[in-house]
Amino acid sequence: MKQDERAPFVKGLARARMSAYPAGEFVEQESFMRASEIRELAVQAGIAPGVSVLDLCCGVAGPGRFITRELGCSYLGVDLSASALDIARERAGDLPCRFEVGEIPPLPGGPFDVVVLLETMLAFRDKEPLVEAISAALGSGGRFVFTLEEGLPLTERERERMPDADTVWLTPLDEMLALLERSGFAVRRREEHSSSHRAIADSLIDAFEADSADIAAEIGQQPLDELLAAHRLWSDWLRDGRVRKFEFVAEKI
Repeated sequence: MKQDERAPFVKGLARARMSAYPAGEFVEQESFMRASEIRELAVQAGIAPGVSVLDLCCGVAGPGRFITRELGCSYLGVDLSASALDIARERAGDLPCRFEVGEIPPLPGGPFDVVVLLETMLAFRDKEPLVEAISAALGSGGRFVFTLEEGLPLTERERERMPDADTVWLTPLDEMLALLERSGFAVRRREEHSSSHRAIADSLIDAFEADSADIAAEIGQQPLDELLAAHRLWSDWLRDGRVRKFEFVAEKI
C-alpha cells in the first residue's frame, strides 16, 4: 500500500471510528451509516449473487467490500483517489472486487444492475449530469441506490463555517425527486435517517475528542480541528432540521 495522503487518515482515525459505532456496525465506512443500514439498503436494491454493482465514490470501499462479502455480487468500485483504492484493493483480499481510478462522470461502460452512491451526492454541485450518466449506465429495471443530504443550499455564512464547503452542495427534496423523474427513475424506497445519523455524528465527535492526541500526531492538528468542526455542524444541522438524511432506491423504467 502506498503511504500517501489517505493512509494517515485511515490509520489515525481507525480506533476512534471503531469505538464510535455499536458492536458489529463498523465496516470501515467513512460516513454516518451503520453496517446494518447498509446491508438492509443493499437487500432492498436486490443485490445478490450474480448482480453487477457499480459503487461510485467508493473511497476505501468499506461498504462495498461488506456488501460483496455479505450478499455476493459482481462489484466494481470507482473513486478519484488512487490512494484510497490502494487501501481498498489491499483490504479486499480474495473478495471478487475490482477497482478503477476515475473522475465521475463519466461512468464505466454498463449496463449494470445496481449503481450505488453512498454519502457523496452532496459533493456534486450539478447533479443532473451525474444522475443522467447513472441512468445511462443501468439497464431497464436497474436500481440506483443512494443517500441524500436534503436541504436548501448553504448560505455564505454557513459556507464560511463548513470546512471544504466546495464539496457540500445540499439539494431540496422536491428538486431531487424531479431530477429522478426526468432521468427515467421511479422511486421505490425513500426513508429518512436523520436521527440515527446524528447519533453517529455525536458518537464520532466524542471518539475523536477522546483520541485527539494520537489522531493529531498522525494527521496533524489542523485537519483534526476541521474534522471536528464539520462533524459538529452536521450534528447541529441534523438536530435542527436544517439538513435531513434520506436513503433512496430508484428503479430505471
